[in-house]
Amino acid sequence: MLATTQSCAVVGLDGYIVQVEVDISPGLPAFNIVGLPDTAVQEARERVRAAVRNTGCEFPMRRITVNLAPADLRKAGPAYDLPIALGILLSSEQVEPPQEGAVLLGELSLDGSLRHTAGILAMVSVARDLGFTAVYVPSVDAPEAALVEGLHVFPVPTLASLINHLRGESPISPIASTGVVPDIDPVIPENSNLSQVKGQEHAKRALEVAAAGFHNLLLNGPPGSGKTLLARCLPSILPPMSPVEALEVTKIYSVSGDLPSDSPMIRERPFRSPHYTISNAGLVGGGRNLRPGEITLSHRGVLFLDELPEFNHTALESLRQPLEDKVVTISRASGTVTYPANFMLVAAMNPCPCGFNTHPRRECTCSPSTVARYQKRISGPLLDRIDVFVEVPPVEYEKLMDQEPAEDSREARQRVGQARESQQRRFEDRGFLCNAEMGPADVWKFCPLDDSAKGLLQAATQRLNLSARAFHRILKVSRTIADLDGAPDITVAHLAEALQYRSRGPG
Repeated sequence: MLATTQSCAVVGLDGYIVQVEVDISPGLPAFNIVGLPDTAVQEARERVRAAVRNTGCEFPMRRITVNLAPADLRKAGPAYDLPIALGILLSSEQVEPPQEGAVLLGELSLDGSLRHTAGILAMVSVARDLGFTAVYVPSVDAPEAALVEGLHVFPVPTLASLINHLRGESPISPIASTGVVPDIDPVIPENSNLSQVKGQEHAKRALEVAAAGFHNLLLNGPPGSGKTLLARCLPSILPPMSPVEALEVTKIYSVSGDLPSDSPMIRERPFRSPHYTISNAGLVGGGRNLRPGEITLSHRGVLFLDELPEFNHTALESLRQPLEDKVVTISRASGTVTYPANFMLVAAMNPCPCGFNTHPRRECTCSPSTVARYQKRISGPLLDRIDVFVEVPPVEYEKLMDQEPAEDSREARQRVGQARESQQRRFEDRGFLCNAEMGPADVWKFCPLDDSAKGLLQAATQRLNLSARAFHRILKVSRTIADLDGAPDITVAHLAEALQYRSRGPG
């Protein structure tokens, strides 16, 4: 007898409905799975066989063929265990089929209990979009599935409980959809609060400008001047994620298997800080199973690269395209996937190998050629994609001993939030959220200059030998500074501050 159940596959961040066809026919006992299954799917034969027997049902000792359609879509992971097991029980007429429009997802243990399965959110989302009305998922993943509205989510603890539910002996009650509710006022850790940073007022201002417009930032200075601490304080002044942003980020972490076990949703903006020994695939994404990299895990958040010149040159150069396009496309023999990569790049570096090339009191021990080689590890095209350059000098003794509390991150976050609100109103019909995402046409439309500002920009372009990209990025930063001031137009003062952040960058 032929039986059919529905499941899902995940390719990149997109879900695809998979029809699980199970046929039990006479012949020598065999259990075959076809339809481009990977090793984890092939091993489902042993998990399903043991789970069905340990549940108290009869496993048919006949020829079993399982087809995962469409056959040309590669199937990976253990999410097909539950639909395959149910298909076998349906084909052997041991249970009644579930309601029409139901999708089943979940990995089985040998005793029949269901384990956590990665990618639930992406799979449930596509099921809703394609008109399915119910999903059966492991109980541990039910809160994650409930983030998608418009579905009946049935939490299934064990295969036995699903069998009893389908037989009408012990129905499983669906859980209510919770929707996406991001944290409106996230808690700021004390060691990541700007109030802990002594001095460095100009660097804090640059941090605020970068946060308000989602601009890329580079902190340059000697060791111990506070670069890393400043970068780690950045999430504390970023505005909370919108429901759309939270759903995007949660889907990424669900597919990658990094969703926290105690929370079905990512509520705070990501802050990723990979070590400089990271591989190219770890940073950009890829590998045998095409997993998201750090730049995708930083989507809608911050990617912090400490000791920037120490990173692998190839890995750094691979950032250039995602910084422009806000997506990264990975092509391998096994397929091509596109991941979102709309992140804010924050980098920190020393001016030379010993670190004291710009120190006002300590002598640098590096030769000029050594300093030049060190700084050339970062290419001009990559630096050209950074909007805000900040020199972070050593902190004076008097400021370190100052007992007067510095400004709290909450105050800076309020100003950043107000600037972001004005940007969202400005771009509400453009499809993006902040100034850093403007294209050339948007720059000319939303960043008009008066005659005096045009004269200043002309002189700066000639003196600094600015590229066309740097030219537009200066206008974007100027627009952000004007938003922080609540000004409708860009003035000479706003432009001058933006040029100050650019003056130490490459032309």
